Amino acid sequence: MFSATPHKGLGSAPLVVGVDEAGRGPLAGPVVAAAVVLCKPCPGGLDDSKKLSAKRRAALEPQIRERCAWGLAVIEPAEIDRLNIFHATMRAMTLAVARLVETLGCEPETVLIDGNMTPHGRQSDWRWADARAIVGGDGKERCIGAASILAKEYRDRLMREAALRHPGYGWDRNAGYGTAEHLEALRTRGPTPLHRRSFAPVAQADLFAESAA
Repeated sequence: MFSATPHKGLGSAPLVVGVDEAGRGPLAGPVVAAAVVLCKPCPGGLDDSKKLSAKRRAALEPQIRERCAWGLAVIEPAEIDRLNIFHATMRAMTLAVARLVETLGCEPETVLIDGNMTPHGRQSDWRWADARAIVGGDGKERCIGAASILAKEYRDRLMREAALRHPGYGWDRNAGYGTAEHLEALRTRGPTPLHRRSFAPVAQADLFAESAA
């Protein structure tokens, strides 16, 4: 399921969509974007997911899913390599907002996006021209903070599952980021189908494997 609204509705909550992503920097795995409209009253303690403990994020995620309207989008590594990570992230944000709006059945008042750019003019099917980018928005706007929690928790769960299929890279601990453990596994084991081959360390590992063959 990639979108939902609370059973009791949103009440008088304004339709302000917060958008954030998780997974721009890793060497492996997808990039995930989430879009959230908060309920009233909204879950307490929302903040930038990176500032919250794993325990706190895990407690907040089901509250957001049950009490808020949300949409998720996942762009897989092959698509990241085809589009590049910037455009893949813009694509994920576009899909997440579109799924949320479709579920709501109406257009939002505004869309707030973490970062310094929006998909407007960068994705042909992005239709929210007045969307506003906010640097550090996940710590400033609670709706963006909620989106950051959903995106990170969903992606981390995907990477823990992937770690069972591809042991040795430490994805259950590093979520696909280029830690020393991950880089050493790349060197000795080579890339997996979940690695982003357009990222330099993975491309170098590919070249090393070809030259050793």
